[in-house]
Amino acid sequence: MTTTLAVLLLVSGVWNFVVWPAFFRRVMRDPRSRDASGRPTRFLIVHTVLIGISLLIGALSIVFGLVGLFS
Repeated sequence: MTTTLAVLLLVSGVWNFVVWPAFFRRVMRDPRSRDASGRPTRFLIVHTVLIGISLLIGALSIVFGLVGLFS
């Protein structure tokens, strides 16, 4: 059971690193990301924070998955 959960954590972590960078590129190209002066909008800031948190959770999932597999 522990091995199954560790593999699930690894898959979840890898999924985060596959999906979120592609989404971030789309957010960066979105016209709502910058105002007329080229400054970042709240849309960009909020999405950047959310993506950063998701990548952090993904990294932790990978670390805990590896710990679970090798302990």
